[in-house]
Amino acid sequence: MSNFIIEIKNLYKKYKNAEDFSVNDISLSIHKNEIYGILGPNGAGKTTLISMLSGLIKPTSGSFTINGLSPQKNSIKLKQIIGVVPQEYALYPTLTAKENLMFFGSLYGLNHKDLKKTIDESLELMGLSKFADKKVDQFSGGMKRRCNLLAGTLHNPKVLFLDEPTVGVDVQSKKAIIDYLLDLNKKGTCIIYTSHHLSEAEEFCTQIAIIDHGKIHAAGTPEELIQKVDNAENLEDVFISLTGKELRDVV
Repeated sequence: MSNFIIEIKNLYKKYKNAEDFSVNDISLSIHKNEIYGILGPNGAGKTTLISMLSGLIKPTSGSFTINGLSPQKNSIKLKQIIGVVPQEYALYPTLTAKENLMFFGSLYGLNHKDLKKTIDESLELMGLSKFADKKVDQFSGGMKRRCNLLAGTLHNPKVLFLDEPTVGVDVQSKKAIIDYLLDLNKKGTCIIYTSHHLSEAEEFCTQIAIIDHGKIHAAGTPEELIQKVDNAENLEDVFISLTGKELRDVV
């Protein structure tokens, strides 16, 4: 069995009517115990890459396996071992936190009794116990983020895909989320993470790939990437040097 949990070979994605490839010949091997950051400017191809790996969209060409499973041959098994926490809240606003988690847990086929215990423990960990029976639409942004994270990790996935997990939350919520993820990683979950928070990524990730225009421009540990770029003091310097200063939030 390979020491890599994710192996990506020559992956391409071109959306219908698009002129360019959103993901352009990406090959990557990711170790089992990694917290792997995929960083890049807006429109670099990060979300497209994660959407392909998590089975939401099909590649135009190329292949990948997760834990030795391919989406063509082992689609159902694959979905059972991955967790996905999207940037948008994947919660039902009119259900309570507990009802949301019971619903998502049952989708993973978790035993009812075990699930209740897992939910109680998870809510406690995330400081949400006393709000368990409150409807999610009454939650603050940080509370929704924390609940969103629990919904994607109840089944203890082997690989967890996270798209901007701490966007728009306060310092306390951010710390609770990062601590929870570090603990999950310690217990054996490989984490694939995208973010615009470069200082957070620098501290949090064990490996990083910087992508732009659908291609990988650099990959390595945060320290290696900083050493490779002259006069770079942090990941932000590396990022600007590789992707340029041009503004990317233009419509």
